[in-house]
Amino acid sequence: MPRNHPSPTRRAVLGGAALATLALTAGAGTANAASATSSWPTELPLPNGFLPEGIAIGRKPYAYFGSRANGAVYRADLRTGEGTILYAGATGTITNGLKVDDHDGLLYLSSGSTGGAARIVDSRTGSLVATYQLTDPTGHFINDVALLGDRAWFTDSYGAVLHGVPRGGTGDVRELPISGDWVQSTTGISANGLVGTPDGKALIVVNGGKLYRVPLTTGEAVEITLSGTTALTNGDGLLRVNHTLYVVQNRLNQVSVLTLDPGATAATLTRTITDPRFNIPTTAARFGDLLYVANAQLGLPTTPDTPFNAVAVAL
Repeated sequence: MPRNHPSPTRRAVLGGAALATLALTAGAGTANAASATSSWPTELPLPNGFLPEGIAIGRKPYAYFGSRANGAVYRADLRTGEGTILYAGATGTITNGLKVDDHDGLLYLSSGSTGGAARIVDSRTGSLVATYQLTDPTGHFINDVALLGDRAWFTDSYGAVLHGVPRGGTGDVRELPISGDWVQSTTGISANGLVGTPDGKALIVVNGGKLYRVPLTTGEAVEITLSGTTALTNGDGLLRVNHTLYVVQNRLNQVSVLTLDPGATAATLTRTITDPRFNIPTTAARFGDLLYVANAQLGLPTTPDTPFNAVAVAL
């Protein structure tokens, strides 16, 4: 039976050894031992009307996609392009961002604008393991998730706070209010994609075309200095591989590639990835030498019969 956890008492996160224990796992895709081959498909068809947003890939050659239509999760085999619905979701729910934990095979799902919750699903069986109520069910947007230290961290696009869910599905949620240089929008989305820093001590969050470094000890955000560009307009999902940061810019149909300095206080644009198959991509994940992006088609007219896909580009 899945565990349900009530909304937590508001409290800041204190530093500690537990945060450093798993810090080096924060670089999504860095642990992929296998290299993608030229025979693997570079287009993954998704169910018609699926409305994808998030993509997650771990050490194994499987991609997981979340649905804005009903909160379902689709699992695709990267070697064949074939897949199936892993988690059925439910009417009136959304899965925006998601990440897979290679240590125990658990998937962490964000609920978008529905429910103010985080869900944990077993990536092998599709069973719901736990649900955490992060905030009020309405008026919030639980957007994306990153694994760092002993927690899965979630952004709330309508609130200046990060929510830390214990990895494994047992324990209390921690809230980290964001302060410092942070500028919270009063009319739309602020915090969107996030990843851990190379040293495992902070999160990088994209907000309004800017990048912020948010330490887990204080929540005091510092704007990351950009070189080679003045703004990462329409910045959505983030992916970090060592000191390389990939920023998906949805309505620009591109992925900007930046190099982080050792302290993740500055980022330099080195190149931009474009592809004629991009159709308003929102998030990205890596396996071997391929970068996979989910084509969300945000803002475009869709029906239950509209085809959706993800595409891969060579790194």
